[in-house]
Amino acid sequence: MSDDFNMSIRKFLKQVGVTSQRVIEDGLREAGAAGDKSYSAKVVLTVDGLDIEHVIEGTLRSTEE
Repeated sequence: MSDDFNMSIRKFLKQVGVTSQRVIEDGLREAGAAGDKSYSAKVVLTVDGLDIEHVIEGTLRSTEE
């Protein structure tokens, strides 16, 4: 795999991470979410032209101090 292709993957994943965090934080603010709560989260990664469907599931936990 070329260095350019590797860098484009890293750039895409960085954008996904930063954008996703911003969207989650905005959603929490809009919902007025506060206190100890848990949220189920799922990300589905697909790549056009490749037979890839990768699912990541987890729990987001919020605790107020």
